[in-house]
Amino acid sequence: MSTSDEEVNLRQRLSGLSRLPLLRGVRVSGEADRLEKQLERLKTDTTDEEIWESVELARHPERPYTLDYVARILDDWVELHGDRGRADDGAAAVSERLDRQFGMAYPEGYVKAMRVMEIAERFGFPVLSLVDTPGAYPGVAAEQHGQGGAIARSQAAMSRLTVPTVACIIGEGGSGGAVAIAVADRVLMQENAIYSVITPEGCAAILWRDAGEAKKAAAAFKPDARHCLELGVVDAIVAEPVGGAQTDHDQSARLLKGALVESLEELEDVPGDELRRRRRAKFRGMGVFA
Repeated sequence: MSTSDEEVNLRQRLSGLSRLPLLRGVRVSGEADRLEKQLERLKTDTTDEEIWESVELARHPERPYTLDYVARILDDWVELHGDRGRADDGAAAVSERLDRQFGMAYPEGYVKAMRVMEIAERFGFPVLSLVDTPGAYPGVAAEQHGQGGAIARSQAAMSRLTVPTVACIIGEGGSGGAVAIAVADRVLMQENAIYSVITPEGCAAILWRDAGEAKKAAAAFKPDARHCLELGVVDAIVAEPVGGAQTDHDQSARLLKGALVESLEELEDVPGDELRRRRRAKFRGMGVFA
C-alpha cells in the first residue's frame, strides 16, 4: 500500500480514536495502538500551514451544514420552533445560512436548545448536537436579552441530563457559543473542523492589534482537530473524505453517522445517574494539571 493509500485508510478509521489511551481509563487493543502510532506520526508532521488549512476548510462555503447531514442521516425528523418565550432564533434552526445569522445564536436560540433538551429528558431520547458556530451573537440586543446567562444555563442544563449525549463539531466551534451545546458524554470533531475559545482573527486583534495576523494566531493556539484530541478537549476525530467534507457530502454523512451510532452504542447501557456523574467529572477535569 502506498503512503497516500495509508493516509486515506487512516482517515477512514479516525472515528475509532475514542478507544485510544488519550482518554483516561480506556483500554487499548493492539490494533488501536498501531493506529495511535500512525496518528502520532501525522501529528509530528503538522505544520502551521496545515493548521491554517483546517481553518479554511472549516469555513469552506460548500462544507455541509446541519441540514445537509440531517437529510442524509435521518429517515424522518421534525423541526421544533420557538423558545416559548420571545422568538424563534434562526441560528438554532436548519434554514439558509443568512437566515440563521451564520450560526451565531441569540439567547433565544439557547433557550430553544434547552427546550429540546427538556423534551429529550422527558421521553428518554438521546441528544445529538451538531455544532457549527463562530460564537454566540455579539450584538447589543443579545446582551440586553441576557446572552451570558443563557449560555451558562444551557451548559448547566446539558450537564444535568440523564440521557446519552453526543456532540460533534462539524465546522467552526467557537467560544461559549459552541460549548453551550457541547457539554456531552462524547464530543466528536470532524477532521477539518476547528474548536477554540476565540477565532484566529479575534485572537490576532487582541495580541497583535491586527486581525490580518490570524494565521499566526491559529499556529499559536492550534484549534485543529488533532491538537484538540491531544489536549483532551474532544474524545474522537471523525474522518472526512480526502480534500475535506465539501468534496463529497454523501460520504461525509456516512462517516459522521457511523461515528454517532458508535458513540450512542457505547453509552446506551450506562445508567442515567452514571452518565451525569461521568460527564460532570469530565468537564470539570479539563484544564486541570497535576
